[in-house]
Amino acid sequence: MGAGWAMGWLLAELLAAAPGPRVVSALEKVRPGVELKGEKEARLSLARGECEAAQVVLPQGSTRVQVKPLALRGPKGGTLKASVWREAFLDVKTPSNSQGGTGLWPDPLVPVESAPEPEGAPHVLYVELCAPESQEPGTYQGALHVEAGGKPLAPVPFTAEVQPFVLPATSSLPNSFGISLYSISRAHGLKPESPEARELLHDYVGALLAHRISAHGMSMNPPPVRFEGGKAVVDFSAYDAEMGPFLEGSALSSGARFTTADVRDSKVARTDAEKSAYYRAFAEHFRQKGWKARLFFYAKDEPKPEDVALVRTQALRVRAAKQDVPVLVTAPLDDALRGSADILAPTLNCFFPRPGPQTCRNVVPLQTLRRKLDPHVKVWWYQSCNSHGCNGGPTEDAAEEKVYSGWASYMVDHPTPLNRAMGPLAFLSGVDGELYFDTVFAYNTKDPWKDVFEFGGNGDGTLFYPGTPARPGFSRHQPVVSLRLKHIRDGLEDYEYLRLLESLGEQTFAREAARRLTRSGYEVETDTRQWEQVRREMTARLRKRWEASEYAKRSGVRPK
Repeated sequence: MGAGWAMGWLLAELLAAAPGPRVVSALEKVRPGVELKGEKEARLSLARGECEAAQVVLPQGSTRVQVKPLALRGPKGGTLKASVWREAFLDVKTPSNSQGGTGLWPDPLVPVESAPEPEGAPHVLYVELCAPESQEPGTYQGALHVEAGGKPLAPVPFTAEVQPFVLPATSSLPNSFGISLYSISRAHGLKPESPEARELLHDYVGALLAHRISAHGMSMNPPPVRFEGGKAVVDFSAYDAEMGPFLEGSALSSGARFTTADVRDSKVARTDAEKSAYYRAFAEHFRQKGWKARLFFYAKDEPKPEDVALVRTQALRVRAAKQDVPVLVTAPLDDALRGSADILAPTLNCFFPRPGPQTCRNVVPLQTLRRKLDPHVKVWWYQSCNSHGCNGGPTEDAAEEKVYSGWASYMVDHPTPLNRAMGPLAFLSGVDGELYFDTVFAYNTKDPWKDVFEFGGNGDGTLFYPGTPARPGFSRHQPVVSLRLKHIRDGLEDYEYLRLLESLGEQTFAREAARRLTRSGYEVETDTRQWEQVRREMTARLRKRWEASEYAKRSGVRPK
């Protein structure tokens, strides 16, 4: 017994002396040669209905890494299970702009046992905890056990405080991000019509919904239609099989639903009357199904002057259906399009005037824009290369480079706060929704594992990577989510925190908190400590308000 005790003491001493894992905030991007302060333990706070993560940086040179399942234990014998990925790296050749840079940047989240990274890359684990709405509030504790090279590393203690307040499973901010079955099939080497491709599309879209994002496009196949006596007879069976789980809330255990859905135009409907009848049938089907998602018609994207007549015609056809189907137009304020848009969606840079060259032909602050529009018109926004620059790399003109810097951004080689900023910014501005053109664009043009540079930016239009059986570490076809998708989700959760504070009578506090993070579209706080401090303050205020609120009474939960 004495010898066993001595050997255990010696092992503990050796582990303590060896460089152990370090915990780094999920608001940082861990890169080669960038020194970040780390902690020996992870402390997280999350609402019910929320996900939060920490990064665990392993000692340099760690190989053959294995991770034991992590389940934190808490009140009433409850558990909180963790998901663990390894961060893979992209070798960026051309920076998105002066805020980016060349070299290795973390983005794909891959299985822990997948192929190792290039020499010199950090070995980083992304550890995520998600608390369902039914999770018992309180303190949960456990330890992450990692082996490298067949030897155990020092355990990493995890403490998570599950808060009593609840975030809704479905995003309170309407959004619609593009995705395509055909792009996915191309990158995975599958036939689009195959059952395997259809199942894979479901997995991709489910991953978006798990990150609070609704999708448009998908298979892009319109339901078959024929016309009888001026009425559209539509077969919605295939459409319902594809879309139903996401519209009715059965795709995920959380019950999350799409906030929006696009009308899929049909080439079979040729005349104006047939098109209107088809749109009418589409809207009536949604109503009969009881689907709550906002059905919209996506008009000609970014119309040029020669496209104005087409957009006007499209709007007239939709309105002739005499159904509540808004027409979405992606354009800045334009008198030529007045009356055609029910949802006007300019790019982000069209809302915030700043000195220097103009990157939008009509910059109008949101409140001014609303006064110029009909009262029923909603205003969305979207990111484009007009924020980071469409050519790639810093420009020689300092004034031009400045106007393309600082914006909220979904680029790989930009700081995490820029990736996360759209949620708080949406709350502060009061915008009605967000659009994004694609999430798998690079699947069409290149190998995303090597390069996602499109439209002058690294990752513009690409938030996934194709996991295939041909790639080490993947036993089947599957979507590989990006760190940026996690950051977008975190920003949407920030939006929910701010909205909940507002609903509990803390509007002034909520606006001040959002302003500390995002003063404008191009003035985003990049100090991660400030983001963490604001989140702590919001959490403390919400706990205090929640205890006495009607929300808490209805949920039957009190703070511990």
